[in-house]
Amino acid sequence: MFLASSAKPIDGNLKKLVDEIEAQSSSLSVLAAREFRYSLRQTPVEVNIKEPRQFNVLEEFIIRAAIEFQPPPTEDELASVLGLDSVFIKTTTTTLRSLQTLSPTLPLTVTPEGRSFYEKGSVPQPPYPIQIYAITDPLSDKITFQSESLNDIVINLPDLADFITIDHTIADIASLPLEAIQKSIQASGLAFHVPEEGKIVTSYRVLASTQKIWRKISLFVIFDAIEDKLSIQIRNGKQILESASNWLEVLHTEGKISLQALCKLSSETINFEREAILKQKNTEIETRLENIRQKALKAATKANDEVGNYKALGKAVQLRDGQISLAFSEVLNSAKSQILIYSPWVNQVVVNEKFLTLLQKLANRGVWILIGHGIARQLEDEDKPIPLEVEKKLRAIKTADGLPSVQVFWLGDSHVKEVIVDKQIHLCGSHNWLSYRGDYLPRGESVYKVTIPHQVQEAYEFLANRFQNHAQKLWHNALENRDFQLAVESLCIWGALGMEDIALKEIQQNNWLELLPVWLNVALQGLRSKNIQADSGIFKTALLLLSKVSLEEVFLELLQQRWRKVIGAIASHNPDTALNLLSDEVWAQFLRLNIVKKSDSPSGFILQYNT
Repeated sequence: MFLASSAKPIDGNLKKLVDEIEAQSSSLSVLAAREFRYSLRQTPVEVNIKEPRQFNVLEEFIIRAAIEFQPPPTEDELASVLGLDSVFIKTTTTTLRSLQTLSPTLPLTVTPEGRSFYEKGSVPQPPYPIQIYAITDPLSDKITFQSESLNDIVINLPDLADFITIDHTIADIASLPLEAIQKSIQASGLAFHVPEEGKIVTSYRVLASTQKIWRKISLFVIFDAIEDKLSIQIRNGKQILESASNWLEVLHTEGKISLQALCKLSSETINFEREAILKQKNTEIETRLENIRQKALKAATKANDEVGNYKALGKAVQLRDGQISLAFSEVLNSAKSQILIYSPWVNQVVVNEKFLTLLQKLANRGVWILIGHGIARQLEDEDKPIPLEVEKKLRAIKTADGLPSVQVFWLGDSHVKEVIVDKQIHLCGSHNWLSYRGDYLPRGESVYKVTIPHQVQEAYEFLANRFQNHAQKLWHNALENRDFQLAVESLCIWGALGMEDIALKEIQQNNWLELLPVWLNVALQGLRSKNIQADSGIFKTALLLLSKVSLEEVFLELLQQRWRKVIGAIASHNPDTALNLLSDEVWAQFLRLNIVKKSDSPSGFILQYNT
């Protein structure tokens, strides 16, 4: 029996968070949790900021003349053209030179900075100073800036640096190029350097020496029973520090840190806990299947006069040999929105042209299909991996909008053979759904067809959780490498699981607006299958992101097309709902981004789809 939470090395202040982590998934178990302190470095910095103001008529004329006249004019020549005393011209040019808009020497020429401001209808104002703070974090290996100083507080916790070698080499802020400071200020979310608005940090200087600031962090050792994987997390409160967590996992893999020293967690304890947890999870699966067997037996012995009531509650029916493939085909054909399949092996005997044609028909009517496979604990240990040609054919099945409708991937370490359709029908048993030999001769196989709601839900949660974990891993890899294709796969899995809101939230939080057209395609598939309701709040959230899209985006044309399709799909079923989405603010963005024509009106735009 694995250890109770009270017996695990878990600091008292972290017990509530440990409960929350384990509540996220039945497969997660926190083996240890401990609080530490570590030191940041804070450096006060003064930055000078230049902002624009609208130029006056005379300034506009002088700058325009300096750009367009050939050869460039002098002050006296401009005074003669305008019929003004040259004193007025020279006073204005002196001001423009002090603002670095005009070059200091004659004839009159415009600086690159001056030209940039002129294109925005402005000239820069004299720079003004603001004090901010550079924060060097050795765990993230980043320099960030913030407006307010960090409080120096006393923290009586073990120093993480006593257990792990942390590089406290402090970057010399004063030696950094101005461009690096500008980028760091932008990345920190401070609105002090916004070139597109003409607001520019022009210079900086360090005001005082660097100060050590202590901060509290938490370290968690977590075991995932589904993935059979141990992970280390560093958290600031509830926020996971991804780069620090990844760094610690690498150190642990390389044997450079000791969990015994860090968390009083020995290798023997870890192995004991792992085996106990896996045994419990396997027992849970077997218990679920045994419950299904008992229900099937009970259903077979029910009297005829109770059949009607049994249908209302759902039932479990045992199928054998030749009945299995027929039921498999019927259940797949009944799908309206979603099919989840886990088959340890996949081969071309089952995934033939007939089967591929069926999947394509399902995709055409809005059905997502997720296929997990693998029986070994490591991909390289699979003795019968999926043939590349089979995988390629499955991935070639597309939605009506060109997205992969079938997602097939290795999950591994499972003997489970299950099919779940629309969260309503569950097939489970000894049959290898996607790798049997193609014959219908009796081989003693049995399968249970289950429609008992709570048991279907249990099976669904188990399998969907594995798919969701896979989607999250793909997304993290996509973010780390800015891999667009991996991101698309994540969005499609989330769409298949009815988690379009999570996909949209990730796009929004990571400011990956290029994925918005893909997300709209995912949502279109959900609308077709009626897995997403037309009045879902996710569409209002997605429309709010339009204000962040510029007219220069390379994906703008795709975004225009997708929004027309989505609004059209909603309007074809519920014109009032579609019209309610087109508020004044949204319509203004539709006009700005050329999603609609200036001659269009919201009601007229909706009417064309309703008709």
